[in-house]
Amino acid sequence: MLIALLGLLFVWPSILHAQRAIDASTLMRAQRNGQNPNLYGTNPFENPEDPNAKNQPQDTTKKERKIRKPLESYFFSDSIRALKNFKWNIRREYNRVDIQPLDTTLMDWRIDYPFYLDGVGDIAQGSLGQTSLPINYFKRPQYFDFSFASPYYAYIYNQENVPFYNSKRPITRMTYIESGQKRYREENFNILHAQNISPTTGFNIDYKARGTRGKYVRSRTKNHNLSVAFSHTGKRYAIHAGFYNNHIEQQENGGVVGTWAISDTTFEMPSGVPMKLANANAENIYRNNAFFVTQSYGIPFQPLTETDFSMAGLSAVYVGHSFEYSSWSKVYSDIRASYIDERASRNENGEYVAAESEYYKNWYIDPQQTRDSLYERVISNRFFVQIQPWNRDGVIGTIDAGIGIDMHAYAQFSMSSYLTGNYENVKKTSYFAYGSVAGKIKKYVDWDANLKFYPSGYRGGDLSIGAHLALKGALRGHPLILEGRFSMDRRSPNYWQENLFSNHFIWSTPLNKENETRFEVKLSVPDYAFEAGAWLGFVSNKIYYDADSYIAQQADNVSLTSVYARKDFRLGGLHLDNRVLLQWSTDQEVIPVPLFSAFLSYYYEFWVVRNVLRLQIGLDGRFNSRYYAPSYNPALSAYYNQRDVEVGNYPYMDLFIMGKWKRMRVFLKYQHLNKGLFGNGEYFSAAHYPLNPGMFKIGISWGFYD
Repeated sequence: MLIALLGLLFVWPSILHAQRAIDASTLMRAQRNGQNPNLYGTNPFENPEDPNAKNQPQDTTKKERKIRKPLESYFFSDSIRALKNFKWNIRREYNRVDIQPLDTTLMDWRIDYPFYLDGVGDIAQGSLGQTSLPINYFKRPQYFDFSFASPYYAYIYNQENVPFYNSKRPITRMTYIESGQKRYREENFNILHAQNISPTTGFNIDYKARGTRGKYVRSRTKNHNLSVAFSHTGKRYAIHAGFYNNHIEQQENGGVVGTWAISDTTFEMPSGVPMKLANANAENIYRNNAFFVTQSYGIPFQPLTETDFSMAGLSAVYVGHSFEYSSWSKVYSDIRASYIDERASRNENGEYVAAESEYYKNWYIDPQQTRDSLYERVISNRFFVQIQPWNRDGVIGTIDAGIGIDMHAYAQFSMSSYLTGNYENVKKTSYFAYGSVAGKIKKYVDWDANLKFYPSGYRGGDLSIGAHLALKGALRGHPLILEGRFSMDRRSPNYWQENLFSNHFIWSTPLNKENETRFEVKLSVPDYAFEAGAWLGFVSNKIYYDADSYIAQQADNVSLTSVYARKDFRLGGLHLDNRVLLQWSTDQEVIPVPLFSAFLSYYYEFWVVRNVLRLQIGLDGRFNSRYYAPSYNPALSAYYNQRDVEVGNYPYMDLFIMGKWKRMRVFLKYQHLNKGLFGNGEYFSAAHYPLNPGMFKIGISWGFYD
């Protein structure tokens, strides 16, 4: 396949030579007639030329001003280049970028928990900085190399979500949100600085510190995330480089001793609620350091001229390389301690009987305390080539192919470590090849298809196939988009699902490859704030943790269906925003999902001072039907399926006032407004882990553009 693609390097110039000659003669005629010969429009970094300038006398004493070189990258369209500021993420394996919106509006800014921003939100432990799992099965993270970090997916940086910025003026933005008394305070701090050295070269630093001192006992969390990025996106050469660090510390309480501790009993302070690991001093510490660099160089099939503003409209080939180094570690510690459930059972008289229990049933290494240390490192290299046969927006816009190698290293304590004094080290290598093709048919159709295959080595035989089609039209002048997606994956279990030696869990069990097929269809009308979609998935050999969390299990066949709809109504200043999700699973013991979930936001928005101060006042509400929600195991850092208690049928509501004054945004919010007022009193999202009780929050975000 690579040989065929590279063959176009020699064939294509002769095919397009005649067309190039026609274009050149057209440009010459345009120049003779005094017309603008630039096929790609005026340089957006230059002021329009004064039409009378050529008739004005010239001041020969003044030094001619040097013309600033524009942003000529093939990555960005004219509409993107015209923006004052924009940001993007890079693709890990392909010579493409994904443009992302800049968050400077009031929309959703009050939602300070990042795992609540998408769709109907997540199953969550409850506080800022803690773990979560998307309610929508088809939104759940996959392919994490270090699977223990996946419950923090909403916080951590990786190569594909590190942001890059292009700004005509430097950007500095600071955000601070806090809530609660000092003893139990939640704090959310973010500072961003982005600056361009030239229209094509820039750098940015983004730091986030999010966490809580804990409303409940042993729930203190610190989540620090840093990214430093540099980019150069020139006409031919592009480079994206970055360093990111993720550091997480979380005290673990194991959840409440019983649902009654939340629903049937009133404690003077939330810190008095009895927790299963309250006396165990349990804690997880995660550390991640990584850096990456992705480079590409464009070789046009025709000579570049001054009139070629960008290579996006020319036939060309791009060659590139991507490198990443990432290391993760996790240390889990605890001491042996029991807890008492005062309502463990009832006797023959209907009276409650207390019982003493321990959270973990097994203590394999040390019967009194735990210190499990795990380490994983991945070094990735990818070499790719991208053919642009006609132009980047052609029927066949790009053809990609690449090869890669991932070198994994794993380290953990084992029984042999007693004798050698060294941790057990395992190294594995995986080889793969991948390719894709993408294109457009005018402005009406976008399409692409991709394939990735591991022929040998670790993960040998893994296969991924995907396709996407988007049809674009108009409804009474308003854009309408109909999309369809297909994917089929055959993937190996990760190392830790097959091999784990710790104080509480030990297994060394080969597992079969998971097989999953997905179909998705989505209809959106952006101008009407309407979106509807449906997913259908079939999974075999699904890997999951069972009710006792003893070992990773596999199920034969499970199918899932999800239907999602979003519609935002507006009546003058009144906004009624609605997101609803319906889900069905053929085996709730393997993949438990609630039948109904919703996020509703009703607010009134208005100008206090026209074009100066704008306010929103309203309510946010979250709800899901009752089901056996997953619970969280601290030693495994994983959500597991339980069949002890059902949670749900509880509305969780927030009252907020939010405003924007010029470049500053502020909000006041009372979270969990309805606590003690209505609902069944069981404010759980994940089984055994209560959501936060009522608290007042204040937040401010200030942007500077110099």
